[in-house]
Amino acid sequence: MHDTVTANYLWLIPALPLLGVLIDLTFGQRAGRGFVSLIAPGMVIAAFGVSVTAFATLLGLPEGTALLDNVYPWISAGSLHLDVAFRADALSAVMILVVTGVGSLIHIYSVGYMAHEDDFARYFTYLNLFTFAMLVLVLADNLPLLFVGWEGVGLCSYLLIGFWYDKDENASAGKKAFIVNRIGDAGFLLGLFLLFWNLGAGPHTLAFSEVAAHVKQIPLGVVTAIALLMFVGATGKSAQLPLYVWLPDAMAGPTPVSALIHAATMVTAGVYMIARLNFLYVLTPTALAVVAWIGALTALIAATIGLAQNDIKKVLAYSTISQLGYMFLGVGVGAFSAGVFHLMTHAFFKALLFLGAGSVIHGMSGEQDMQKMGGLRRHMPITFGTFFIANLAIAGIPGFAGFFSKDEILLRAFTSENGSAALWLIGAVGAGLTAFYMYRLLFLTFYGECRADKEVAHHIHESPNSMTIPLVVLAALSIVGGWIGMPAHWLWGNQFEHFLAPVFGHGEVEHVSAALEYGLMAASVVIALLGIAIAYFFYIVQPGMPMLIAWRAGRLYDLVFNKYYVDELYDAVVVQPIQRGSTWLWRVWDATVIDGLVNGAAETVAANSSLWRRVQTGNVQHYALSFLIGAVVIIGYYVWR
Repeated sequence: MHDTVTANYLWLIPALPLLGVLIDLTFGQRAGRGFVSLIAPGMVIAAFGVSVTAFATLLGLPEGTALLDNVYPWISAGSLHLDVAFRADALSAVMILVVTGVGSLIHIYSVGYMAHEDDFARYFTYLNLFTFAMLVLVLADNLPLLFVGWEGVGLCSYLLIGFWYDKDENASAGKKAFIVNRIGDAGFLLGLFLLFWNLGAGPHTLAFSEVAAHVKQIPLGVVTAIALLMFVGATGKSAQLPLYVWLPDAMAGPTPVSALIHAATMVTAGVYMIARLNFLYVLTPTALAVVAWIGALTALIAATIGLAQNDIKKVLAYSTISQLGYMFLGVGVGAFSAGVFHLMTHAFFKALLFLGAGSVIHGMSGEQDMQKMGGLRRHMPITFGTFFIANLAIAGIPGFAGFFSKDEILLRAFTSENGSAALWLIGAVGAGLTAFYMYRLLFLTFYGECRADKEVAHHIHESPNSMTIPLVVLAALSIVGGWIGMPAHWLWGNQFEHFLAPVFGHGEVEHVSAALEYGLMAASVVIALLGIAIAYFFYIVQPGMPMLIAWRAGRLYDLVFNKYYVDELYDAVVVQPIQRGSTWLWRVWDATVIDGLVNGAAETVAANSSLWRRVQTGNVQHYALSFLIGAVVIIGYYVWR
């Protein structure tokens, strides 16, 4: 951590979307759609403006300087003293530009996409609330405040996945995301507690600069445990093995939500957290290796599942899981800037792909099955053109954003002291699969003859400007967004890596021979082109071939089509035993033991009361006789004792 300069305006960046929440919540229903359409996107655009100001200020300061806004004292308990403080250094500056920039475009797109939604104000209230929480997460100056944002985005994800809560599928998907994320969050919290416990005598603020200064005093084994526990949180939030299962189901939410939360921003929180704690992870090669291998295996397995899916949003969901795997592969081999670079370019082209899919679904009257699409490029030229650019970017075609960031990760996976040829090979194979399934999606959706019902085909149309303009802007970013991170021997080189060097250390900038770099680059491009060529042959030249291969593959195809039965496995191994255990506890312990004791006590009292109630007859003669008998007994006692 380096010098800081006070910037008393940083709090405005998260506060503006929060103000949008309060206004929409208070006046949204009465003021109408026009008012909400102005306020909700307007607040995020204003936050983007403040973010640009912070970024420009940062560029004018000496290298490594950070902006700091200490808003107010938050918690003071024993040796723990926490402040609500926001920090903008090179890393968080990149993140706030991505969150507010891409977020603004998705808010504008949502105005058109959700135009016929009855609960318009509630949707934008949730969307603004998510933006606020995400900005708290990336601007937080200490770990507990980061965790507040971490939990906030999890809550908003639950609210937005289940936005149409009257449908069982959506409500269940929201609950699944919420529960799986809580499993990961438990690991994050344990790691946080373990870190605090081992910092030694206080006082402690858990600010990142303080943790970085003290972490080398912690035994290596404990550092590894802390890093792994926090990575458990990252696997939940960023949908990695084994906690990725919530993300495909989260596609039940509105498509702009999928673009903003489940592609461009929230799911990258785990990558950001590890990059932010890079000073901790570099101390433990074991934890880095776990991160890299989990990322690589997730990238490969999710890509294979994407090969056989027919729901356009599910394909993109598994693609997101796979691309997140690449980011973890990058940070896992110690190439933190490469991981963050792919996070940024992925936000551009994946948001574009999701919004393009939303445009397709909008034009197809809600249809999501690619087998019922085809020939849409003639009806939706802007959507097709921008989707085509996004495909080139994610496939890693030279000149497009995804090429530069993915190539950088694969290069570091091969050359880094934490990398290996095996990790590079897994990444390269995954890149080939990515090119194949993305062009399968493109050919099935936009090429050939339309396979939709006549009624649907008759109404296919291009989306309104409020939806297509964000597509065009994101398409431009999917091209030029990667030029800031050129290979070392091209033009201005990798300026992105140099910009982040003060955060990750200049030691990360490795010098690789041009021959090796070009060789690996050529190999990854050839693999990607091969994937595209195979997809072209299967879905344009010989469209009957995929069905024949699927038939011949038999159980292997069923295995991939059914996502390796992981959901069924979790249901059998985790969900059903817990449900059976809960049912047993309910029937035996709660209903029989607890209720039995309570009801038994009540029945005993009732029985005694019923017995003694017979004495309370209300007859004065009976009471007088009782007094007489009592008096005789007492007198008799004293006479005969």
